[in-house]
Amino acid sequence: MPELPEVETTLRGVAPHVVNQSIEALTVSNGSLRWPVTEGISEIVRGQRITGITRRAKYLLFELERGSMMVHLGMSGSLRLVDDGASRRKHDHIEMRLANGVCLRYHDPRRFGAWLWSDSGFPQLDHLGPEPLTDEFAGERLFHLSRKRKMAVKPFIMDNHIVVGVGNIYASEALFRSGIRPDRAAGRISLQRYQLLAGHIKEVLQSAIMQGGTTLRDFVNGNGEPGYFQQTLNVYGRGGEPCHNCAKHLKEIRLGQRSTVFCTACQR
Repeated sequence: MPELPEVETTLRGVAPHVVNQSIEALTVSNGSLRWPVTEGISEIVRGQRITGITRRAKYLLFELERGSMMVHLGMSGSLRLVDDGASRRKHDHIEMRLANGVCLRYHDPRRFGAWLWSDSGFPQLDHLGPEPLTDEFAGERLFHLSRKRKMAVKPFIMDNHIVVGVGNIYASEALFRSGIRPDRAAGRISLQRYQLLAGHIKEVLQSAIMQGGTTLRDFVNGNGEPGYFQQTLNVYGRGGEPCHNCAKHLKEIRLGQRSTVFCTACQR
């Protein structure tokens, strides 16, 4: 599943090619996504100029002269910049053709993403926690919200009401860097350790963004090139392999219905 760095990488990849460009046509080949594509969206956005692109959590927001389009990559989605007339791939569900000759194609084999238009905001963005790379997110927030919580710390920091965009990969990596077991009760972690964890969450996300995101089976960035952060993963996807710190074999468990890998020696 594309996580926050992949979405940020996508934004940075496509923005220079689409901002301040007028939409000549939006073609929907298959509108049956997680939420049905907004009815009549092709007519609504035709001729409008894209005034900017922003990101909220893992949602991309294409700001238009009237309203905005919200795009979510779901579990297997990607956006690609292609030349006008380039052959379509299977699962290319939406194509946006711009006045400069660029086409932006939405590719989603599992169709669990979204492409919506609204002129009054999107309810999916209500009640989200702070962005992890802002000053609003800090260890003090984690400590305060975790008191008396018995749930494990990993699903706690993956809760979008607590902080947005900390998915499975980066939660695992930040916990490893912080020396915290992912299955430790959130309410039993000290303020000092949460301050350390918040710092490592910021660091691991920033590192991934700088390196172009994490390559997953279905993800490529806006130019069709994979990211490279997977070269520096310490625990994610490495169950049974030796720990980079102590050489002890990493343990893999199921936590919150997700595979979770950690070091029993380095994380406590």
